[in-house]
Amino acid sequence: MEADRFEQYARIAAVALLIFGCVLVLRPFVGAILFAAVLCLSTWPAFAWLRDRWGGRNSLAALTLVLVMVVTLATPVALAAQSLIVYSAAMVEAVRGFLDNRSLLQLPPFIRDLPLVGSWLDQYWQLLLQSREELVALGKRLADPAKTMLVALGGAVGEGLLQILIALFVAFFFYRDGERVRLLVLEGMDRLAGKDRGLLLIMTAINAVKGVVYGLLGTALAQALVALVGFVVAGVPGALLLSALTFILSLVPMGPVLVWGGAAAWLYAKDQTGWAIFMVVYGAAVISSVDNFLKPILMSRAGNLSMLLVVLGVFGGAIAFGFIGLFVGPALLAVAWSLTKAWLDRGPVQEAV
Repeated sequence: MEADRFEQYARIAAVALLIFGCVLVLRPFVGAILFAAVLCLSTWPAFAWLRDRWGGRNSLAALTLVLVMVVTLATPVALAAQSLIVYSAAMVEAVRGFLDNRSLLQLPPFIRDLPLVGSWLDQYWQLLLQSREELVALGKRLADPAKTMLVALGGAVGEGLLQILIALFVAFFFYRDGERVRLLVLEGMDRLAGKDRGLLLIMTAINAVKGVVYGLLGTALAQALVALVGFVVAGVPGALLLSALTFILSLVPMGPVLVWGGAAAWLYAKDQTGWAIFMVVYGAAVISSVDNFLKPILMSRAGNLSMLLVVLGVFGGAIAFGFIGLFVGPALLAVAWSLTKAWLDRGPVQEAV
């Protein structure tokens, strides 16, 4: 009896050690594996279409889709990291020069010449400038720390690029062996929740992941494209790099404003007031408005996920998994939220397509 109990404890200890060892080995890649799973779930219809069109050649379809993702995901991140690291010093020096030149802080003539209110606005602006002298001096003192922070941010984005490349490498095998993985997941859910209920929960999770990925990445790509058009039209240098930064910062609330607002400030500093006004109007009316109408439409499949959960997922995911957590965090919260609603409501869930 004691020998049997000892053998039982030994088996439990062996399984625990095996699980602990696997966790230690896979811990550095947890974020990349989760991101690969998110990408595969959200793009599986495209993979299935390619595979069927090419006569069931899984490897070729998987490689094609991964290469497309390298262009659409990894390239903007690489450009953003490169621009932050290489041009951070120039950006900080440009801001310092802008603060040193007090004439650039004056209101443009067309505002000062406005009837009735022009002179009043100019007087009030001069009063604000006088009270902001200490703030301007503080801003110049913070120039060097800001330069260091931008370089560190570029390094973090570069680390995120490495995570994305690892995730795409993992995604290739997920695509190639996806049918076997699907059968394993179905078998596991059958044992945990029953056949019908398990399938329902899987469909709920797939819909949630698709909604978040389409909402975040779709909106990011759309904002980057319209921003690229605006930067090119306004003659802003480095339009491609700025659009890549827009892609990254679109994941953060009000992030794109920093890019097109900075471009407008640069145009104004170069005495291109008309184009600066165009950039502000275009940024507010076109670039930022994409987030207001496109994201809710694309994320409707995520079970009407609260924007609060999206924001918490973005920042919490970044803290937990680094740069790649910007994508993984909202997807995890969306799955948890949708599964919780399905468990509480026990209502029908639309089948994933």
